[in-house]
Amino acid sequence: MEEIHNRKNAAETASAVIRASGAMGDLRLHKFRSRVFRNTRFLRVWLPPGYDDAENQGRRYPVLYLNDGQNLFEASTAFVGVEWQVDETADRLIRGGVIPPMIIVGMDHATADRPREYVPHRSLHPMMLRVQGKYYPDFLIKEVMPFVGRNYRVAKGPENTGLGGSSLGALIALYTVIRRPGVIGRLLLESPSLWAGNRQLIRESRSVRDWPERIVLAIGTEESQSKQRNRTVVDDVRELAGILRRAVLSEKRLRLVIEEGASHNEAAWARRFPEALEFLFGK
Repeated sequence: MEEIHNRKNAAETASAVIRASGAMGDLRLHKFRSRVFRNTRFLRVWLPPGYDDAENQGRRYPVLYLNDGQNLFEASTAFVGVEWQVDETADRLIRGGVIPPMIIVGMDHATADRPREYVPHRSLHPMMLRVQGKYYPDFLIKEVMPFVGRNYRVAKGPENTGLGGSSLGALIALYTVIRRPGVIGRLLLESPSLWAGNRQLIRESRSVRDWPERIVLAIGTEESQSKQRNRTVVDDVRELAGILRRAVLSEKRLRLVIEEGASHNEAAWARRFPEALEFLFGK
């Protein structure tokens, strides 16, 4: 059963904090109203072991922001009941000393409006002419990040700030680091939909020189039922990886994963998440 606690925020009216019982560790849900997108969604904030202990009250923590928050922590809210197991993975790696204690924020997508919010350029396949993705960087940087910073002990700086997602959620994460360089220092791109918007982001990437300090770029070889499409999406990822390498990203900064036989689904992203999290935030 979920317990609801009311907190007052200096910048906002009192908001309910829901403590989820279906996740490992301390997962708190905030009902969040976005002025940028003019809608409401949940922010799912997972706190590391020991966050509330007295000896840690002065400690600040790195943060990883992930899109499609519904799919990250609980099977009951995840697409077709398959979650990324972010809470179990982070808890295990933190307790094992593989990564430092950190906060992970899942930002729910906007259900039917998800494609519009995650696509920054007009797209012919799928046909989307009234896209809103160009507003996403403001949503993240001017709304979500300040809210989390007011309510939780967040370490500042790009070296302590990560962003990631899968599919269109990865596409908009890539768009954000291109348009707002110097904010995000850790980037996770799982099965990015680089074809959306007529591959505009691949073209834009060629002129970028200020990339995050660490990037994980991953794809499966069987993302769809079409052999031709599978080759195309893998080729797109290889092309982006080549662009990143030419921008002087060494193997210490860029991890390219092409998983043989992996599909475009939460099970694949969950399977690759431990390695990705270690590369992005590991010691």
